[in-house]
Amino acid sequence: MSENVVHLHKSTESTEPATVTALTVVPDPAPAAPVPLWVRSGRAVKTAVNHDTTKTTARAVARHTLYVAGGARIAAKRTWDGRTASRYERMLRAAEAAGNYEVAAEWEERGQHFREARHRRRMDLLHSPIDAAKGVAVSAGMGVGSLVALGIVMAIATKDVSEVVTPLMATIDFINLLITIVQVVWGPALTIGPFLALLALWAIGSKQQAAPAWALPDNVRSSEGEPITPSIVVKALRDLGISPLKSAIKEMGDAGASMLGPIRIAGCGVEVDVTLPSGVATNEVQKRRRKLAENLTRHEHEVFITIPQAARTVRLWVADSGALDEPIGPSPLVTDETMTADYTKGRAPWGQDLRGDAAALSLYQRHLLITGLSNQGKTVALRSLALWLALDKSVQFLMGDLKGVGDWAMFDGLATTLIQGPTDEHVIQVTEMVEGAVDEMNRRLMAPPGTQFPALIVLVDEAQVAFMCPLKDEEGRFYGGSKATSRYFMAVRKIHNQGRAVNVLMWQGTQDPTDQNLPKLVREGAHTRASLALGTESQARMALGDKAVDGGAAPNLLRPGLDQGTLVVASSGIDIPKGQSSITVRTHYVDDDAAEAITDRAKALRDGVTTLHVIERGEERDPLADIASVVGDTSRVRTKDVLKRLATLNEAAYGGWSFLDLKRVLDDAGAEPHKSDGVMVVSRDRVARALANRDNEGSASADG
Repeated sequence: MSENVVHLHKSTESTEPATVTALTVVPDPAPAAPVPLWVRSGRAVKTAVNHDTTKTTARAVARHTLYVAGGARIAAKRTWDGRTASRYERMLRAAEAAGNYEVAAEWEERGQHFREARHRRRMDLLHSPIDAAKGVAVSAGMGVGSLVALGIVMAIATKDVSEVVTPLMATIDFINLLITIVQVVWGPALTIGPFLALLALWAIGSKQQAAPAWALPDNVRSSEGEPITPSIVVKALRDLGISPLKSAIKEMGDAGASMLGPIRIAGCGVEVDVTLPSGVATNEVQKRRRKLAENLTRHEHEVFITIPQAARTVRLWVADSGALDEPIGPSPLVTDETMTADYTKGRAPWGQDLRGDAAALSLYQRHLLITGLSNQGKTVALRSLALWLALDKSVQFLMGDLKGVGDWAMFDGLATTLIQGPTDEHVIQVTEMVEGAVDEMNRRLMAPPGTQFPALIVLVDEAQVAFMCPLKDEEGRFYGGSKATSRYFMAVRKIHNQGRAVNVLMWQGTQDPTDQNLPKLVREGAHTRASLALGTESQARMALGDKAVDGGAAPNLLRPGLDQGTLVVASSGIDIPKGQSSITVRTHYVDDDAAEAITDRAKALRDGVTTLHVIERGEERDPLADIASVVGDTSRVRTKDVLKRLATLNEAAYGGWSFLDLKRVLDDAGAEPHKSDGVMVVSRDRVARALANRDNEGSASADG
C-alpha cells in the first residue's frame, strides 16, 4: 500500500503527462477497514429480533410458559374456593351491592350451612385415627380367621394338613408382589410426576388463555369480532369512567356478574339487560355509547342502548362485528307478485329490526313523518309504504314531489294528482292540492255519522320546500311559513286535527329538520315519526320527540352515507319491545324498476285513474260580492243559510266552506257576523257598507 502511494507521488512529479494519467486512473484499490466483531453481532441480533419467525417463536415460548403460571393460579383459586367460604362471601357482597337483600340473605344462609358442614368434617377427623385402628384390627382378625378357615376346608378336602396355611401364604405372596411393583414404579413416578403436574397446569392455562395479550396468537389477540361474554360486558362497564359504577363492581364479590341478565342471541347480535347499582343513572351510560362500544371491541354504530321497563336498567344490543354493514334481503313486495294490501288490517313490510325479525308498519289512520339528512334513503323508505298501500285498490293518492327528479313518476296513472317540481309555482300547486284535501275532509265530516270513506293519502315529499316558500297570494298570505296565515302550514294542521277520523291522512318527507322548515305543530301532529341519520341530538328530538330520544333513540348516531335506509321509528303502528319507546329498522331497498313493476300491478287492480299534473283553478270569484248577492234584500240571514246559498251559487268555490271561512272573509271586510235571537247572522247593511267602502278605496287608489 505504501509503495503504491510513493510510486504515485513520484509519477505525479514527472514531466510526462501520459505516465501521470496512467498512474492516476488505475490506482491500487485500498481494502476496506475490518468491522469489529461486536458491531456485526449487534446487527445480527437486531436482524434476528426484527424477523417475524423469531418474534413468533419468542412469543410462543413465553405464551406456553405463562400458561403454566396462569393454570397454577386458576387451580389455586379453584382449590381455595372449594375449601373455604370465599365463594359465598363474593356472592353475598355482590347481592348487597346490587341492593338485592333477599338474595344476599340466601347466600349468607348457604355460607353458614357450608361452615357447619366443614366444622363437622373437622371434628370427625379428630376421632378418625382411633376408629380407623379399631377397624383395621377387627378387619385383620376377621381376615386371618377367614383365611385359616378356608385352609382347613382345603386340608379336609385334600387330606393334606399343609393346605391349612396355603390361603394365608398366598395372601402374603400377593402383598409382597404389590410391594415389589411399588418399588419398581416409585422411582419413575417421582421423576415423571412433576412433569404430569406441569402438563395439567398448562392444559388449564391454555384452555382459559391465561397469558398476557401480547403473548397470545394473532387470531386470539385480535379483538375484532370478539364474542360478547359476561366478563367482557362487566369490564366494558367498569372502564366507562363512571366512578360509582367502578367502585360498585370492585365491591361485588362476583366482580359484577350479578348485574347482568342472560345474554340472548338477538338477530345479528346479542342482547343483555344490565341492572345498574345504586347511585348510577341510566343516562350516564347512554352518554358514553362510543366508549362502551370501543370497550366491547365494536364500532359505535354496532351498539344500541335503550331503557327497558325495569327500573335502573339499561338494555344493550351489540351487533356481531360487521353484521350491520351487510345488506338485508329484498322486499316481499318484489319477491311476492301475488301480494295485496289491506289498509285497515294489514301491515306494510318495511324491513327488519336489529334482531332480524320482520318490521311491519300499520298505516291505518296514522299521519306520517319521515325525516333525515339528504341522500340517506328517505324517499325510498316513504315510497315503499306507498307502493304497498297502492296494492289496496280502494286507496286514493294526492302526491306532491317537490324534488321533481322522477322518484314518484311511476305513480302517474295511479295517483289522482301528481305534481313534480322544485319551483315556487310547484309549491303553489302543492299547497292548493293540500287545501283541496282539506275541502274533501270537510265534506266527509258533514256526512252522516258512521259513513265509511276510502283512505285518501296526501303525500308531500321534500315538504321543507313548501314551508320555506317566500311567496304570498293575492290576499297577502304566505304559502310557506308557520303562522296562522300561512296557507300550506294551516292546511296540514287542519288535516292533522280532523283528517284521521275520515281517513284523510297526511304523509310528509323532509330533510335536515329545523324549527323553520319543520314547524313544531306539524311534526308533533304525526302519529308515526321516523328518522334516518341526523346531525345533532336536537334534530333527533325534532324528528322523534323528547320521549323517544330520552328512551334511547339516537338517529344522530347513525352514520351518514353508511347507514342509508336505516330508520329509528316511534309509532304505535309497529311492534316495539316492551319498555322501549322506539325501534331501529333497516328498510328494504326497492329500486325504480321494481317500483315500476309494483305500480303496474296496482294499476291492474283499478279501472283506470286519470292523473292531474296541474291544479285546475276555477274562475276568480269575489267572495264578498257573492255573499252580498246571496243575502239579497233580507236584512239578516243566518250564517248556515249563507253557506248553503254560496255552495249552490258555486259548488267548486264554496262547497267546502265552513263557518270559519265565511267569518274570515267578513271580518277582513269589516262586516263581522253577529248574533241575533241567539243565532249567528250576516247583516245585509254591513255587507253593503263593506262593499261600498272597498269600491271607494279602490277608486281613490286608481285616481292617485
